[in-house]
This record gives sequence, structure tokens and C-alpha cells, in this order.
Amino acid sequence: MEYSNSSNTEQPQTCLEITMEVHRVVPPPHKSTIHKLKTTLKETFFPDDPLRQFKGQPTGKKWILAAQYIFPILQWGPHYSLSLFKSDIVAGLTIASLAIPQGISYAKLANLPPIVGLYSSFVPPLVYAVLGSSRDLAVGPVSIASLILGSMLRQEVSPVSDPVLFLQLAFTTTFFAGLFQASLGFLRLGFIIDFLSKATLIGFMAGAAIIVSLQQLKSLLGITHFTTKMGLVPVLSSVFHNTKEVNGILICTLH
Repeated sequence: MEYSNSSNTEQPQTCLEITMEVHRVVPPPHKSTIHKLKTTLKETFFPDDPLRQFKGQPTGKKWILAAQYIFPILQWGPHYSLSLFKSDIVAGLTIASLAIPQGISYAKLANLPPIVGLYSSFVPPLVYAVLGSSRDLAVGPVSIASLILGSMLRQEVSPVSDPVLFLQLAFTTTFFAGLFQASLGFLRLGFIIDFLSKATLIGFMAGAAIIVSLQQLKSLLGITHFTTKMGLVPVLSSVFHNTKEVNGILICTLH
């Protein structure tokens, strides 16, 4: 027996018409090399256009905005509350408990009197509170800068035989270093840090930590004749060649 199943099913057919339109893109207008250079320099040095807030303002308002721009404390000071003051008191006492011994130790690295380290710890934050605008920036002395300063000046003048001249040279060096940093900020050259890779920054911080740690061997071991260089080999060579000066009592107190 044969079965025949003939079902005529017609599938609907859809016709899509695709229309292609050609749009002609107009090339941007030609710009001269001088115009491109001006645009690049403006985007690099003045990305936020600090003079934008002065446009279209009356003369009196411009003076107020200028004062707030130079002294940011005039902008947030009127809105300062008592609750923020209480929090700042606790934070200030906490940071001061760390900054006092830290400033003294950094002054020791620079071969300077301890009082200089204390001044360097609390004077810059007071100035930055009036002139600065960042809430997360830590201002104060750093270990590697103190170590480089002390090592550089010690090659010219001895802090023991002529402490007055050594102190004067330290103040002069600090002044010109601050002047150079202020010039970098005024010229808006902070973008240079973008060209430094992460590996470079990590290597610099790791090397600075090793150098600072090695410089503590002089005080930890009680060595009198210690090298003035900061390299790894000179420091270890100075330790091994002056083992007779090592104070055993100081080593025992470390345990």
C-alpha cells in the first residue's frame, strides 16, 4: 500500500531593498603649523583655562575671584563648620605624632639640627592650608631629598667642623630648589610625569628605600668613620672596613 502525502506549503518570501547612498565627507579646513602649535601648547600648559571664570564678570567680581584663586582658603573658609574643625583636630594630632619624629629623623639624614626638621614639618602645611587647594596632598620633607642634600653638602663642607656654613648652604640649596619647583608649577610642566613609566617610578621608590635604609647603618652600628657616598657598594664596604668601630651594645639593644 502506498501513501502519498502531498502538501503544498508555500513559504512567504520577503524582498529587501537595499539602497546605498554615498555621503561625501568634507575634509577639515586646513590649519597652519603655527595654529596647530598654539593649540597644542594651550592644551598642554592650560588644559583648564584658569582665566575662563573671569570672562563676562564685573570688575568687583573679578577682584574677588582673583583673591580666591590665589588664596583658596577664601573660597572654602566661609563654609567651614564646627564638625569639620573637630575632625581636623583629631587628624592634625594624629599626623603630628608621626611628623615630629619623622622630621627629626629627616634632619638627621641631612646633617642638620633637629629643630630644622621640626620647622620643615609644620611650616609647609600651614602655608599650604592657605595657598593650596588639594585635600589629599601631603606637604613636608621627604627622606630621599634630605639624604641627597646632606650627602651633597657634606662633600664640600663638614657639618662638624663648620656647622654655620653648612647650615647656610643648606638654606640656600633649599631656596633654589623651591624656586625651581615653583617655576615648574608656573609653567604647567606637570605633564612631564606622564612620560615616566610605572616601572621607572617603582624602581625609583624601591631604590630610595634601600639607600635610606643603608644610611641608617651608621647610627645603628655606631660607626664613626662612615662613607659620604650613597651607593650600595661604598656603604657596605665602609661597614666591613670599620668593623672595629661597631658598638656591640647598640646591636644588643636592637633585639
